[in-house]
Amino acid sequence: MNTETSGYLVISVQGRDQKGVVAKFATYMAAHGLNIEDTHQQVVRGLFVMDMLVSLEGATISTAVLTQELQVLGRELGMEVRVANRRQRQQKRMVILASREPHCLRELGARISSGELATDCAAVLANHNDLQPLATKFGFPFEFFPSGNSADEKQRHFNWLAERLSQLQPDLVVLARYMQILPENIVRAFENRIINIHPSLLPHFPGANPYRQAFESGVRVTGCTAHFVTKDLDQGPIILQDVFHIHVGKDTAADVRERGLTAEANILSRAVEYFINEEIVVANGQVVFKSGITSFAEPSR
Repeated sequence: MNTETSGYLVISVQGRDQKGVVAKFATYMAAHGLNIEDTHQQVVRGLFVMDMLVSLEGATISTAVLTQELQVLGRELGMEVRVANRRQRQQKRMVILASREPHCLRELGARISSGELATDCAAVLANHNDLQPLATKFGFPFEFFPSGNSADEKQRHFNWLAERLSQLQPDLVVLARYMQILPENIVRAFENRIINIHPSLLPHFPGANPYRQAFESGVRVTGCTAHFVTKDLDQGPIILQDVFHIHVGKDTAADVRERGLTAEANILSRAVEYFINEEIVVANGQVVFKSGITSFAEPSR
């Protein structure tokens, strides 16, 4: 049998909290010559989350068989199990949805190009072709299908989008100022895998023109929110928020918007980083932070 006898794996387990989960995984490891070097675990709102660093020294089973059998064990317990090589950051497959605003796409592209975001951009899908040069600059495949103004035109756009997402099978969909409300069938197909950036501190100023709403209301601070998309507009689980000051009587509406665009690009990219590093999970409608697989990762050389 082809077995690996050196190196480390990171095993991630997530599901409903129940007795004996750690014992069952530990028993399996011991039975196959695997040593648990480190483990991070927590229970939040009934959700059990565990990341386990396992040494392959002395293993009597191949990584492929180990992965398969651990996933079977996970299904028996009603839990999701993922296995990753410690030396490799998890390369997630991402699709970016965009419209005309370049700031979020530019920031994501820069961070992917620098290696800061360990993800593969499978495509930029848009409803306008304005951002094609920017996508091409970063080497991202670009496609667009106009959404139009009529209900029929929008439906054709969403039909195209649903088909392309089904074909591309991304781990993550990022709304980089896409400016369209996704239909429920797409949201349902990628539950807790669609991240949006909204230009306000939700739940305040949802909907359209939030920076102008903030400016006209006279509030002293506003900001932006990265959140998972649900069928309810701008009400999905919040991942990150950032704030900035409005100098009432001095700032113009344009000043507020410009400050917001900078914050949006940063917060959206950070939320994407947390997702691809598996440092966030959704428990009962709220985002929970955990250590993630990169806490075990060896530094890149």
